[in-house]
Amino acid sequence: MSDPRARRFMFLLGWVSLFADLCHEGMRSILGPYLTMLGASATAVGVVAGTGEAIGYVLRYVTGSLADRTKRYWALTIAGYATNLIAVPLLALAGSWPAVAALVGLERLGKAVRSPAKSTLTSFVAKSVGAGRVFAIVEAMDQTGALLGPLLVAAVLAWRGDTASGFAWAFALLGIPAVLTLLILARARHLYPDPRKLEDETPAGAEAATLGPRYTLYLVGAGLVAVGLADWPLLAYHLQGAGVIGAKWLPIAYAAAMGADGLASLAAGLMFDRSRSRGGTGAGVIAVFVILGAAYAPLVFGADATTPWIAILGIALWAIARAATESIGKALIAAIVPPGARGRAYGLYYLVWGGAWWAGSVALGALYDHARGWTSVLALGSMCAGATVIGISARRRRAE
Repeated sequence: MSDPRARRFMFLLGWVSLFADLCHEGMRSILGPYLTMLGASATAVGVVAGTGEAIGYVLRYVTGSLADRTKRYWALTIAGYATNLIAVPLLALAGSWPAVAALVGLERLGKAVRSPAKSTLTSFVAKSVGAGRVFAIVEAMDQTGALLGPLLVAAVLAWRGDTASGFAWAFALLGIPAVLTLLILARARHLYPDPRKLEDETPAGAEAATLGPRYTLYLVGAGLVAVGLADWPLLAYHLQGAGVIGAKWLPIAYAAAMGADGLASLAAGLMFDRSRSRGGTGAGVIAVFVILGAAYAPLVFGADATTPWIAILGIALWAIARAATESIGKALIAAIVPPGARGRAYGLYYLVWGGAWWAGSVALGALYDHARGWTSVLALGSMCAGATVIGISARRRRAE
């Protein structure tokens, strides 16, 4: 049975993820319309979103390495989350789209600072609770916030209208979950000043450990998966353009996908821990979920106004693939990388994932514009290739 203190720590981090994602996804759900209202072009919207995500991913290797060197996991996590409280409410006062771009960049910088440290904090209870279970529960709570944020913002805009006043109210109210995030973090920091003590015995030399070939092989597979896993805006672009789902229903479809992501994460986490208890690495579970989820591409991009049910099935499979990468994808790192190298391991994982995801998004978008039939081919092929590499990484444990 897991340590009650470890379980309590896990749920505290889960609540942090829930309120933080409520804030972020609520902001993200109306960022496009807000920029449009401020006079931004489609190119400007793409630059703001793309640059923000690039900042959020590229810097994570640096901050992850910093976390390993300094062991200041709490300081980095709290500093990163504090940017939500600053950046998101200030969006209500932005009078131009360049000002919005700067604030979005600040918020994504905070994400870059906190993500490796937060994932490392979560990993300290992986042995006690189960790597799959702890990351799955935190991910499920994260996706609950991702579901509630857009719904909260939609309610505010329905009340105040999609005007400058309505957007201002929405951004201001999103400051409330940002405050709650920091309060919970402060409580967790007070109760667990050194969460490394929650982990079972640390292997000798773990503080100076290298990442190892199994991690490197897994990273290659994860990068291939990222290339094929399209971001929601491209899916929404097709669904609206093909008349499959109306514009007013797309936020609801996205919220439902986030809910499905959370449920799939819980199932994946249990299967991951069961695999490891039987002597496996758990990588095979990730591979199975990715292969299953890869079928999203032909279903979503092949759907039209006469076959909306095919698109709905595709969105569900897309959520399953996300669940594998967002929950047990991180759990595997906690299971195969020693504590002293995890900040760097998570930072490098985020860097590779973000770069591959960006390249894949560009390629999928270009194919959709010029050779639509090949969009599904690239997505399906890249994800299946990535799942194969991840599956091969599972066999290294037996070889070693």
